[in-house]
Amino acid sequence: MSSTLLMLPKVSILIPCYNAERWIAQAIQSALDQTYPNKEVIVVDDGSSDSSLESIKRFGDCIYWETQPNQGGNVARNRLLELSTGEWLQYLDADDYLQPTKIERQVRYLSHHPQTDVLYSPSIFEFWNDSTPRQEVLPIPEPHDPWILLARWYLPQTGSPLWRKQAIIDVGGWKPDQPCCQEHELYSRLLMAKKRFLYFAEAGSIYRQWSETTVCKRNKPEVFRHRLDIESTIEQFLWHSNQMTSDRLRAINQARFECARLIWNFDPQWASEVVTKIKATDAHFAPLGQAAPQYYRLIYRLFGFKSAERLAELKRVALQTSRAFIKAVSNAPYLRESH
Repeated sequence: MSSTLLMLPKVSILIPCYNAERWIAQAIQSALDQTYPNKEVIVVDDGSSDSSLESIKRFGDCIYWETQPNQGGNVARNRLLELSTGEWLQYLDADDYLQPTKIERQVRYLSHHPQTDVLYSPSIFEFWNDSTPRQEVLPIPEPHDPWILLARWYLPQTGSPLWRKQAIIDVGGWKPDQPCCQEHELYSRLLMAKKRFLYFAEAGSIYRQWSETTVCKRNKPEVFRHRLDIESTIEQFLWHSNQMTSDRLRAINQARFECARLIWNFDPQWASEVVTKIKATDAHFAPLGQAAPQYYRLIYRLFGFKSAERLAELKRVALQTSRAFIKAVSNAPYLRESH
């Protein structure tokens, strides 16, 4: 092994897989194709019932792999953590993939910032619609205060960062029974343990959105419950550790407000309780952004959340009715040209 290679920190590329026969080969190949030389690729099949394991085995000695009974994504990630021998970890979900220079560019940046524990970058979101992919970069807006980014759900998904292995070990690994918001729950514990986060602007991980069967898609109430729990956890920690700022509190309450607007569609009472919690922490809170158009802000300020939501609902119904009327008129036989 060359002296140059020995000087480079080892990166373990860790791929948990469950029923991803359509994608797993591309994920593994993108790991092997990394231009960064000092790497290992490890795959844990979490009891797949499709042909994922057969696809994994085809890579032979190029990777190390194991299979286990189905126990969930975070159990598989913890097993990968145990198997890894690198100083740095690149987690990669089986239905995602990496650009070839992703790890090389991030490690080069880390060489100038050796105290970093989590180096995070924007993800490239790949939408699939009738087998036609469309990509866009998911930006991570300023300020790059990781507490604000976590509160606003701007910290990226699992495959974007490079994670220092020891940092994850120090906080006890991935929470085995966390059904959703898994990386966000880990981010919260890393921040509370004073691990150092650093932003790197170049995107190199592709996050594929193709299925409606994930927990985040099929069980939205559970996702909201866990997200709001994380918001409360970081709020309490920031107050107790004297790290709360007005910007951080606003970020937490803006996130709660945006959740409340979505929750209103299926549980108005719960949504109202979320807004009551916002007022308890900041009596002067006023919503901002795309979730609160100007007309909505005015009604919210004058009459409150419930009135603003009822008006917004009336506006949606009126818009839908108008569109239906226009469609019906445009399709009327007497308006179509005769031939």
